[in-house]
Amino acid sequence: MKRNRKSEWKRLDNAAKIFPPTSSDKDTKVFRFSLELTKEVDPVVLQEAVDLSMESFPFYKVVLRRGAFWYYFEKTEKSPLVEEENNSVCAPIFFNNERELLFRVFYYGNRISIETHHTLTDGTGALWLLKTLVYHYLTIKYNEVFKDNMPPRPYSPSIGQKTDDSFQKYYTGNSKIKYETLEKAYHISGTRVEDNRSILIEGSMSVKAVLDEAHKYNTTLTGYLTSLLIYSIYNEMPVRQRKKPIIISVPVNLRQYFKSETARNFFGTIRVKYNVSEQGDSFANLVKTVNDTFAKKLTIEELEKQLNRFMALENNKLIKLVPLPIKNIILKIANTYNERGLTAAISNIGRAVFPEEFHPYIHQVNVCTGAKRPQLAVISYNDNLTISFTSPYTETDIQRNFFKALSSAGIDVIIASSIED
Repeated sequence: MKRNRKSEWKRLDNAAKIFPPTSSDKDTKVFRFSLELTKEVDPVVLQEAVDLSMESFPFYKVVLRRGAFWYYFEKTEKSPLVEEENNSVCAPIFFNNERELLFRVFYYGNRISIETHHTLTDGTGALWLLKTLVYHYLTIKYNEVFKDNMPPRPYSPSIGQKTDDSFQKYYTGNSKIKYETLEKAYHISGTRVEDNRSILIEGSMSVKAVLDEAHKYNTTLTGYLTSLLIYSIYNEMPVRQRKKPIIISVPVNLRQYFKSETARNFFGTIRVKYNVSEQGDSFANLVKTVNDTFAKKLTIEELEKQLNRFMALENNKLIKLVPLPIKNIILKIANTYNERGLTAAISNIGRAVFPEEFHPYIHQVNVCTGAKRPQLAVISYNDNLTISFTSPYTETDIQRNFFKALSSAGIDVIIASSIED
C-alpha cells in the first residue's frame, strides 16, 4: 500500500505500542467513561453531538493497521454511529483482521457512555472527548436555554496540540538508563466469569467525606484509597501466601508534570509495594508506606527517567529493524514478565469539571476499565465520588471489604452492581 500523504497515517505513541499485541478477550485494553444525565438520552441529538465532536477530534477517526515493523493508524472515512447499549462492560474493540474505529458511543436510559481502546488514548484524552460530546449534546438539546449565553468549550487546543506525541517531545535521549528488577507479587485468583466478562461493582459517595477520612491519616485521596485497596486484598490472602508482597500499579497523568494538551496517550505508572509479613498489618503504617512511595516516585526527575527508559527501547536502532511478528512475541513476553510483578491496579482520573450552567442536567460521571485482574477506577464530579471495581472473578470479597471499610469510617456509600440476582 502506498502512503504518500502523511496526513493519512500516523505512528502509535510509545505507550500505545504494547496494547495491540497484548489485547485479548480476557484483557481487552478497553476502558469506559459514562455520564448520567438527569433526563433520558435523546439518541438523535446524541448522534448529532458525536458528529460535531469528530470535527474537534478528527484524529480519532482511524483504524489500526499492521506495518512491516510497527502497527500504525490509518485515516478512515468511517464515522461513529450511536447505538443503544447491548454488550458487556468494556467488551473487545480491537480485532486484528477488522478495520474498525477504536472507540464507540452508546446510551442506555439517561446514561451516555464512551468506550475506548487504550491504543487510541488514555483516560485524560477520553474524558476530554466525553466533555466535548456532552457540551454539544446539552447545547443542542437545550438550545433555547443556551443560545444567548453559550458556555465556554471544555477543551479547545489546536489540532496540532491535540495530536502531539508528548513522549517524543520530552524524550531527552539520556543513554544512562537503569532498569528495575521486578519482584514477583501476590496474584489474586478466583472463578472466572463466563464469556470473559467483567463484574462491575460501583460505589458512590461524598468526595468531602472521603477526603476528611484521608486527612486523618495525613494522606491524599489517592493515597487513602490505594492503602484501603491493599488492606482489602491482604484480608483475603491465604495465610501460606502472605510472605508475597502486594504490588499495586498506579497510572500517572504525565500532563501534570510536563506541559502537554495531547489527546493521545501520555501517562506513566508507578508501583506501590507492601509486604505485610515484613512491615506489619497496621493500617497507619501501610498509609505511611504508600505516602513515602508517592513522595519518592511522583517527581519530574523520576518520571523523566521512566519516560527515557521507555523511549530508549523504542528508539533502539536494532529493535527498529525487528519485523513486527517478532516484535509482537517480544512484547507479549515483556508484558507477561511485567504482570508477574502486579497484584491489582488503581487509577484516579481526578475531577470531571463541566461548566456551571450544565450542573442541572448532569447527575454523575463514572469510569471503569476492562479487567484481567481486579482494577479500581476513581472519578469525581462536584461532591460525588464514584469508585468502580472491575474484576474477572465471581468472588467479590475484596470489593466487600473495601466498601465495608468506607462505611465503617462513617461514609455513606451507595452500591450499584452488574451482578445479576
